[in-house]
Amino acid sequence: MPSTSQMLKIEKLNQFYGESHTLWELELDVPKGQCTCVMGRNGVGKTTLMKCVMGEENTSSGSIQFDGGTELTKQKLEERSRLGIGYVPQGRQIFPLLTVEENLRTGLAVRKDGSKKIPERIYELFPVLKEMKNRRGGDLSGGQQQQLAIGRALVIEPQLLILDEPGEGIQPNIVAQIGEVIRRLIKEDGLTVLLVEQKLPFARKYADRFAIMDRGRRVAEGEIAELSDELIKKHLTV
Repeated sequence: MPSTSQMLKIEKLNQFYGESHTLWELELDVPKGQCTCVMGRNGVGKTTLMKCVMGEENTSSGSIQFDGGTELTKQKLEERSRLGIGYVPQGRQIFPLLTVEENLRTGLAVRKDGSKKIPERIYELFPVLKEMKNRRGGDLSGGQQQQLAIGRALVIEPQLLILDEPGEGIQPNIVAQIGEVIRRLIKEDGLTVLLVEQKLPFARKYADRFAIMDRGRRVAEGEIAELSDELIKKHLTV
């Protein structure tokens, strides 16, 4: 597959925490206009990989190419956002004392065009945020906070959206709503999604591709229909 069809191309990526080698020669392709799901047991390096893509963790060697050209490892964190990468970290990390609207506005600082207006699309995708825009973030339920975190990542109108376990600890109906929003963003907006997800039913329903990590390495990848029971047993079951 030519690199121009890849939103993200990671090659021979290595990362260390002190003496501990956490990512080993990692390779990953994230095709444009699709949802790629990174899977694996706890502690295999999935969140570390997302932080390396966003610039929250340093890499020791290797390449992360964005949209066929820009080398992300040379870019500061805010520059990566400005290029068009939205990030929803594990645990949401919203501002509990700010209102919903104020939380959304914090994402506007890194918009390429300098716009200070929250895109109406956010409220269209998440009507609950419009209803509660004057409520404090800390007063929302876990599911509503996750919708807010995704909304904040989308205010820059990114090309790539990174979601780290968006369904963790959230009621099933909201998880399903988030899945449908992912589907709409890909179909209607041409967005590319890089998803970390442990739940197999969610991955099978909403992802186009999978990549499995084990001990800091990518050990399998393919179309989601190719995610076999054998791979699940070997790399995903606890």
